[in-house]
Amino acid sequence: MLLTETADKIKGMEIRGAGRIARAAVEALKGHALSFEGGDLQKFREWMEDAAELLVQTRPTAVSLPNAVHYVMIGLKGAGSVGEAQAEMVRRVERFVRDSINAVDRIGEIGARHISDGDVILTHCNSEAALACILKAGQVGKDIEVFATEVRPQNQGLLTIRTLNDAGIKTNFIVDSAVRHFINSIDLVIVGADAVAVNGAVVNKIGTAQIALAAHEARTNFIVAAETYKFAPRTILGELIRIEERDASEVLNPEVSKGLPHVRVRNPVFDVTPAAFIDLIITERGAIPPSLAYLIICEYLGWGIEEFHKAFQIDDKNQE
Repeated sequence: MLLTETADKIKGMEIRGAGRIARAAVEALKGHALSFEGGDLQKFREWMEDAAELLVQTRPTAVSLPNAVHYVMIGLKGAGSVGEAQAEMVRRVERFVRDSINAVDRIGEIGARHISDGDVILTHCNSEAALACILKAGQVGKDIEVFATEVRPQNQGLLTIRTLNDAGIKTNFIVDSAVRHFINSIDLVIVGADAVAVNGAVVNKIGTAQIALAAHEARTNFIVAAETYKFAPRTILGELIRIEERDASEVLNPEVSKGLPHVRVRNPVFDVTPAAFIDLIITERGAIPPSLAYLIICEYLGWGIEEFHKAFQIDDKNQE
């Protein structure tokens, strides 16, 4: 798939889910790198940096995207020729794709241990990692039941209930606003994440924070399943994760909007769940309390404080 085609599909939400977005982006980088003609290493670096910037700008909230791109682009460092740089980037892409897929499987194994036989589970949106925990619990013979939300306005919940149905798991499909009505019947909430901040706060599909608040009130455990590449390095320097807001036409038909000149439709895609409402974050490295998010960013993602300043000062200048 061409780089621009991938970027358009990510931006248009034809490619959804943080993990899928990250894998598609790095595969596009690989194809772009191999399509370069010539032996000028500096031009190759510029060629790849432009490609990386194009991809990163498509979905500003999905931290998996810049983390994946950052991991692959490190392959440019220390290369003595275009051929060396291409080979290293290809190696990194293949490793990232393999590790990200394995991460979901590993999260499923760890998450299933936190699900008890007979549990009623609530999930929101269509998270590979959250579903992996639920599916694995079913596969090992635990008798579970799931409540899955509709997830307006894109209706990602339809994807979730199809997956659960195909796995033979008893599932209840509810509208987002019905969560509070059912929360006292829920034993455990499991959701995914699009980003995890250094303080353990989680950015996920809009509606997650309200579910977390309801779970907190009902004293229902709230677990987040997230691959390590979804942890947000810039939050170490105090930057807030940008919440993407999409076109009003996803919520209200444009023809209807024409007759409502004084109405502004707001369509944020994500919200922020405070760390205080989260009991556990399950990663492929293990289950951690939200307070240990910093260690994931520094130890497993490889970001050092000096690199933060260097990389992000350059980025800030480009945005001025």
